[in-house]
Amino acid sequence: MKHKLRMGMVGGGRGAFIGAVHRMAAALDGEIELVCGAFSSDPEKSKASGADLGLPPERCYGSFREMIQKEKRMRPDRRMHFVSIVTPNHVHFAPAKMALENGFHVICDKPVTFSLKEAQNLEKIVTKTEMVFALTHNYTGYPMVKQARQMIRHGELGSIRKVVVEYPQGWLSTHLEASGQKQAAWRTDPTKSGIAGAMGDIGTHAENLAEYITGLKIKELCADISTFVPGRLLDDDGNVLLRFEGGAKGILHASQISAGEENNLNIRVYGEKGGLEWRQMEPNTLIVKWLDKPTQMLRTNVGNLYPESLAAARIPGGHPEGYLEAFANIYRNFAHCVRAHMAGQKPEPIHADFPTIHDGVRGMRFIEKVIASGKSSKKWVSL
Repeated sequence: MKHKLRMGMVGGGRGAFIGAVHRMAAALDGEIELVCGAFSSDPEKSKASGADLGLPPERCYGSFREMIQKEKRMRPDRRMHFVSIVTPNHVHFAPAKMALENGFHVICDKPVTFSLKEAQNLEKIVTKTEMVFALTHNYTGYPMVKQARQMIRHGELGSIRKVVVEYPQGWLSTHLEASGQKQAAWRTDPTKSGIAGAMGDIGTHAENLAEYITGLKIKELCADISTFVPGRLLDDDGNVLLRFEGGAKGILHASQISAGEENNLNIRVYGEKGGLEWRQMEPNTLIVKWLDKPTQMLRTNVGNLYPESLAAARIPGGHPEGYLEAFANIYRNFAHCVRAHMAGQKPEPIHADFPTIHDGVRGMRFIEKVIASGKSSKKWVSL
């Protein structure tokens, strides 16, 4: 009989946003169950949050250290299999390190750590322990993002020449953090978010999506970084010129002061033979524009799509799949890889399709170089 993988969570207690998203995504395919957690840095709040989720009191811990230590001492048929980390950036490294070094797999929200140095140290730990580590750049989980990636990998667009990726939001157009709004407060606090604001929070999503779809690595960048809202301590808008390996050029725009925008992540990629366009707010459509034939509109789970795209879809075409399903695809693939690891086997390649610690290090390097370029008169910097 197949048993569910048992998940412990760090963060995601009362008042949190992303913790609930992770829990829904993890539960969607029936592969995973939440069995324990350290849901807050406040022990009482952590225990109350666990009670809200229906967990037994003895599995609601006052700290991630207590959780990892006590879970490790449990019988193998009861203890958690992996840890999901859904805290602000400055509380990613320590629980990830401790979990990996104590034999627990890890899935972590992005960006991977508070600093590039922490990310590089964590990469060494993942390599040494050989545990499974996933990073929730969740937009890579959409079926039509995977279709776009496979079309480029199979050469349908020819050599890639131009990449335009944008992530505008408008929710920080005012000094919202001054009102005590929790999500705004930590994301604009350099002691919790790190050296970047918008470029760390959503710019890394744009960077990761561009590299994932095209298969090209950013080689150099030139950034113009701004903080428009008076009193804000970190950037809230950025424009970046990109040079990719292989000669492609690109533009990346990330903004949280684009008034009226919701979550308008979008990407356009142009090759020798044609181009494609995908928008997160209408994720079930991939527009493909050809040099010598009519424009195509591909739809999720409809027609002759690549296996990687079809594997990421759960329901018949015409029934919209969105954010939670894409998020869940990362958890599902992660779960398959954890099961393979437990069985001493290599996972199927189609299941190993999720962001890893290496993507996390690239994201942190991107943040560091964008901020360095934004502050420099030299401008062009190498990744």
